[in-house]
Amino acid sequence: MTHDAKPDLSALSFNPNIAALPRYNSGLTLAAARAVSRRDDIARLASNENPYGCSPAVARALTTGALEIGRYSDPGCEALRSELAARLDVSAAELVIGNGSEEMIAAAARSFLTAGAEALTVAPCFGLHEIEALAVGAKVVKVPMTDELGFDVPALAAALADEPSLVFLPSPWNPVGAALDAQQFGEIVRALSPATMFVLDEAYREFVPPGIPDGIQFLRSAGVPHIVLRTFSKAYGLAGLRVGYAVCSDSRIAKMLFAAKTPFNVNAAAQLAAVAALQDEAWMRTAVRDIAAERDRVRRELLSRGVAVAPTVANFVFFDSGMSSVDMAKALLKDGIVVKPWLEFGYGRFIRASIGTPAENDRLIASVERLLSAPAYEPERVNSR
Repeated sequence: MTHDAKPDLSALSFNPNIAALPRYNSGLTLAAARAVSRRDDIARLASNENPYGCSPAVARALTTGALEIGRYSDPGCEALRSELAARLDVSAAELVIGNGSEEMIAAAARSFLTAGAEALTVAPCFGLHEIEALAVGAKVVKVPMTDELGFDVPALAAALADEPSLVFLPSPWNPVGAALDAQQFGEIVRALSPATMFVLDEAYREFVPPGIPDGIQFLRSAGVPHIVLRTFSKAYGLAGLRVGYAVCSDSRIAKMLFAAKTPFNVNAAAQLAAVAALQDEAWMRTAVRDIAAERDRVRRELLSRGVAVAPTVANFVFFDSGMSSVDMAKALLKDGIVVKPWLEFGYGRFIRASIGTPAENDRLIASVERLLSAPAYEPERVNSR
């Protein structure tokens, strides 16, 4: 086999912000998990997907003939924006649809951060809240979670006093699971400066129980500049199609996000699927009910086995494995279970595990119990907070 000569790259100007970015921890694919574990019965509990898939209405929408693969998609996502505007009681002009809500995170960073600006978020953090801010040359400040594995609201309020240009705050919190209650939300909003763009990431909004404030309604009544992010990847089961959206407090903010994304960013299949999913919310509600019940059961079972598990209202659990998260993830993979070891500095013992079917969750519980009770098991101190 012959090899072409490698080109000389020494004269190229690499963007230092991009070159220095941490790698996003996207987890294992099914094929990779099978290859490593040498098992076919893989429980995929790493990416917070809906284990029940999506509504049958989605499949019907994609096979009716309305999908024109040879044509460009609607760049404005007009049908989907109209459907969402009616359901959320907002103006369609304040909505921007993205290739997943992740694209809207990138658009917000590009729109409201410049080199040297400050972005605020929490730790542990959803990787893209940090990565997209760093990509534009901003400085990222993180407020760590409390010893009780929840929001440190006083510390967040103090950090907001420095008037960061943008704050990414998830509620429910990926990867931890906690959500802001009305009092916490109010404290944070009161600490906001008019100079700070508040980005509330509500990717897991559909899973929260009654009593947790709806971010769109709460922020509109507060009258602060904001963007609320939501997605069809989780509760609606459309992760493979990539469609999410931003609800903006002003159409001028929406125009900025629209300008910061690429044209034709949401493919035609994703647009059709999202509208169909919205029109069958009964299916989604049933799936969410079942997942929430399993979430609470898994947390109880792990707690009863002495595992420290964060309070959660999302579709995952975040727990301290007492050992290297990478080591535990490798051991679980041998049992055919894929989870996400948390790699962020300071949280190297934590595992995030998605809620799967009851049978998959039983496998997770049994495997964790076996690992923790094994004679060779010795907790390690890894990047302790």
